[in-house]
Amino acid sequence: MPAAAAEPSHPDDGLADLSATEVVARIKRGELGAERYAAVLLERCRANRVLNAFITLEPEKVLEAARECDRARRAGGQLGPLFGLPIPVKDSVNTRDYPTTAGTPALRHFHPAEDAPTVQALRAAGAIVLGKTNLHELSWGWTSNNLAFGAVHNPYDHSRIPGGSSGGTAAAIAARLAPLGIAEDTEGSIRVPAALCGIIGFRPTTGRYSTEGCAPISPLFDQIGPHARTVSDIALFDSVLTREERPLAATPLRGVRLGVVRDYWYQGLDPEVERVAASTLARLQQAGVELVESELAGLAHLIRLTTDQVQTHDVRLALPRYLSRYHAGVSFEQLVSEASSDIQSNFRSDVLPGGPNFVSDATYAAIVGTHLPALRSLYRDYFARTGVEAIVFPCTRVPALPIGADTDVMIRGKRVAFTSAIARNIAPGSTAGIPGVVLPAGMTAAGLPVAIELDGAAGNDRALLALAMSVAELLGPAPPPPPPPRV
Repeated sequence: MPAAAAEPSHPDDGLADLSATEVVARIKRGELGAERYAAVLLERCRANRVLNAFITLEPEKVLEAARECDRARRAGGQLGPLFGLPIPVKDSVNTRDYPTTAGTPALRHFHPAEDAPTVQALRAAGAIVLGKTNLHELSWGWTSNNLAFGAVHNPYDHSRIPGGSSGGTAAAIAARLAPLGIAEDTEGSIRVPAALCGIIGFRPTTGRYSTEGCAPISPLFDQIGPHARTVSDIALFDSVLTREERPLAATPLRGVRLGVVRDYWYQGLDPEVERVAASTLARLQQAGVELVESELAGLAHLIRLTTDQVQTHDVRLALPRYLSRYHAGVSFEQLVSEASSDIQSNFRSDVLPGGPNFVSDATYAAIVGTHLPALRSLYRDYFARTGVEAIVFPCTRVPALPIGADTDVMIRGKRVAFTSAIARNIAPGSTAGIPGVVLPAGMTAAGLPVAIELDGAAGNDRALLALAMSVAELLGPAPPPPPPPRV
């Protein structure tokens, strides 16, 4: 059932609907107190507790940081580009003053000694940490149905998943608990929640932002990135982390070439997703975009050879290194033994020696030495051959599914594996290491968001965001989710 609607009210004077860019500008000008704004967001967090978006939220700590911002402004201090802005942080990213649980029981009381570099950069720009958001345990899934800390609920329908693994951040941004947040993506963990929650998600070219101090899966694929409701806020986040000071101008759509690869990304879609995707392509054409129909021969084969195997191999090496480096006080074996039953089952099957899907070092060497380079070469050749600025496709094959429906799903009367329904379309981009931005494209008849993704060539992040600005303006934002039920 969709979330019950409450009587509309606006005690926050619309402040919760502002973009991060607008909020920072108002605080810097003295038109809005940082403490008042933080209080508005904290009240929304309280009112939306049903979403279970946060694992750790300490209101007084947030308010004190906001008061310090107000004091600094009155004293004439230097005000950074994120000055006074509370930002929720996925609870797999280290913070010095909050626990970092990675959503798993063994790390419930883990307090890192210092912030991850990304958090350091955002704080240096004036941001405030607005708590730690809930996630799929160890980032190992796309539902955010966390058996240890409770499921995150989709703001548009509380019976449905928000996507994962960064479901808490996405739910918080969609429900106006904050305008900008930190997520992380190994195989869709930024993009899937953005798509299912009707917001914007940006996974940059792998390596564009530091992922140090983040509970890892694979150093080859892991990438921190932002969730927001406007592309301008995504660009602001990017400029802070890259120190790119040039303003970003939207790319005019007329004459832009976008790639459409129907034999991979458009097959076997839910009818409502297919309807919204077809409407989106038509609107792009009406705006002057040239759709370039082509193929990416061998793409599916290369994804089958690489995506899952790299992650299941790397996590058993990368996660113990993380636990040791940041003095978590927990061994990898203890972490797995205390993990929830679903994670233990997946690790026994796919990660640990003796499991049926265990990836040997010899197999891994072939993947990294041969198959991954072939995939990345396939993308480079495609962009060079077609001259497209990005590939456009529906982000997921289905809209948000019911919580617990994470085995098989029905699409057009056919039984489809949950992993294929959610992850087939997003896997190539993160495996290839290219930038991707997810944009709301429309709503299903049942009121659930549907999104498209734009994937660009590696390293073309700012150009992709400039293009996304125009596409987002054309398509418009998702309507806000219904208000939470009164409690």
